[in-house]
Amino acid sequence: MYLIDPESQSEFFYDLESLAERVEELVSGKGYQKLSLLLKDLPAVDLAELCEQLSREARGVAYRLLPKELAAEVFVEMSAELCRELIESLTDAELRETLSELYLDDTVDIIEEMPAGVVKRILKQSSPDNRAQINELLRYPKGSCGSIMTTEYVRLTPDMTVDAALRHIKRVAIDKETVYTCYVTDKERRLIGLVTAKSLLLSELDSELSGIIEENVIYATTAEDREEVALKFKKYGFIALPVVDNEGRLVGIVTVDDAIDVLSEEAEEDFAKMAAITPTDDEYLKTSALSLFMARIPWLLLLMISATLSSTMLGFFEAALIPVLVLFVPMLMDSGGNSGSQASVTAIRALSVGEIRPRDWYRVISKELLVGVLAGASMAVVAFAKVMLVDRLIMNNPEVTVAVAVAVSLTLFATVCVAKLIGASLPLLAKAIGLDPAVMASPFITTLVDAVSLAVYFVIAGFGFGLKLQ
Repeated sequence: MYLIDPESQSEFFYDLESLAERVEELVSGKGYQKLSLLLKDLPAVDLAELCEQLSREARGVAYRLLPKELAAEVFVEMSAELCRELIESLTDAELRETLSELYLDDTVDIIEEMPAGVVKRILKQSSPDNRAQINELLRYPKGSCGSIMTTEYVRLTPDMTVDAALRHIKRVAIDKETVYTCYVTDKERRLIGLVTAKSLLLSELDSELSGIIEENVIYATTAEDREEVALKFKKYGFIALPVVDNEGRLVGIVTVDDAIDVLSEEAEEDFAKMAAITPTDDEYLKTSALSLFMARIPWLLLLMISATLSSTMLGFFEAALIPVLVLFVPMLMDSGGNSGSQASVTAIRALSVGEIRPRDWYRVISKELLVGVLAGASMAVVAFAKVMLVDRLIMNNPEVTVAVAVAVSLTLFATVCVAKLIGASLPLLAKAIGLDPAVMASPFITTLVDAVSLAVYFVIAGFGFGLKLQ
């Protein structure tokens, strides 16, 4: 991106690292006017990243030189740690001014990440009306739609004329999060419909809103899961979505930026669970080694203990185990785990975006079984050729016979089919009983499939070699 240099008045391309050095120079040289001119045209997101790279002194100076509306936007984009540090450095008057520029839902998001002492100070410096609305929003459960909505929307009544509606919007727009979609309610605030800015501009000024209202409105409820609400934005392409209470009264709206944040957070959380890590909100470089250890060790211990299924299976067949069979155990276990992981990741992704539901289990299982048959047959043919050519001929191992190759190939076919079924079934089962499907991802699938593949292998090998089980 290009900026205007306040000294040369010429454009220059900047990166955040060099810009941070320039800001430090201007602060140390007390070039505050030049610094103000340099920063005023930067996007809020870039300014927040820039603040991360500045010293505490330079950060405080730079933030105070920003126009108040831009400063509020930067405040929202900052990390929780930086927000807390900045709040502690601001005077009560400066904090009050910053809070007055924030939308309520952004204030609530910040409060949820702050320690009790900082929260108390934020509430103290908020206006009485804002404080009441903030407390109301904080009462909603964390994962609910109510927790991400804002109460700052434009409300109209059906008896208004277009002219009256436009004048009302001009009067209140500065305090509202969006004016592109306005909501029409009755006197009890029950949602009737909506009108868009486009329809208002294209209608006659003396027309009543009752004649241009869109009545078939898709809405959310305060108790609805926030991820399901966010998916509505993806499905319908909304800019904003009205939120009603149990009696159908309009209590707020969710905007597209909040929906994007929810989808991003849910994706990060699912990724962590699929990697067998307890989700965390902190950035990696700002997370201590102890915190990472605490997030990972419970899962590692659980998976270690669950892996005893495989060792138990090996112990069960130990007396009847022909040494040559051990050569192919890693290949079979890895192939089964990989096959199960593919199916589970596909099912988890489809569940998360609403493409499938638990009631679709028969169609999902049928499809994965067909995929398993095709994949298993293909892999079995290749495995047979590999065992005979590489292990028997090239490696010159006389213990690798046709019977061994057949046993390995049949086991691989069966293992892939079973792995696909397990990988697709467990996420659906988790969703059906109210658990997050992501917890049924690769680590658990792999552990279970490993034990199954060993059992199948030794049963088939035992039949082929005439082994007697213990």
